[in-house]
Amino acid sequence: MMNIDQKRELLGILLEIVSDHKKTLFQEIIEKRTRHITVVLEDIFQSQNASAVLRSADCFGIQDVHIIEKRNEYTINPDVALGSSKWLSMHKYSEIDANNTELAFDHLKKKGYQIVATTPHHDDILLEDLDISKKTALVFGTELEGLSDYAIQNADVHMKIPMYGFTESFNISVSAAICMHFLSERLRKTSYNWQLNEDEKIDVLLTWARSVVKSAPQIEKKYLSQYE
Repeated sequence: MMNIDQKRELLGILLEIVSDHKKTLFQEIIEKRTRHITVVLEDIFQSQNASAVLRSADCFGIQDVHIIEKRNEYTINPDVALGSSKWLSMHKYSEIDANNTELAFDHLKKKGYQIVATTPHHDDILLEDLDISKKTALVFGTELEGLSDYAIQNADVHMKIPMYGFTESFNISVSAAICMHFLSERLRKTSYNWQLNEDEKIDVLLTWARSVVKSAPQIEKKYLSQYE
């Protein structure tokens, strides 16, 4: 495993091959990325919804998306995602015969996240009242059944989006987009330490550079050979 100095050096090598336009974009966008808010998708089975959430996460600067697989395998619709997944850090929980929701929640809580279950219950807090001074993991459930009992019972907060019509819930991709937009805009107006730290920036930039440099695997292998 490379140390941070080696990662920085390899990143510099790869960026020499990246166009000036793309390098400028990388530097602009990395400053707007956040891990203070993250998205968790539990057992989503419609690829167009899953893909739309990824696209929204990228657009709103949310770097991490956590995928919980239970009965359904998470798939991406490339026509909807439009390549957004290569700019995101994807974390998948898909162990056989395991409570993958529990694994995801345990991982997130160890990272300091409050678990926020998005539900339409009457006693939930409203989106605009959510405390975002804490690192926040927004959990969205399946299109038909919503969140699992485990997710609801083990969430730290239950939150709903205000609605004023006859329909009781939004489509999951719409719900996720509303929450990410509203909360990320609020977050960016605060003095909270919401940006990536310098080591995280190097890791993410290295992933981005690898995704656009076709010869990245060969370059990286040659670079690492000097340390063998």
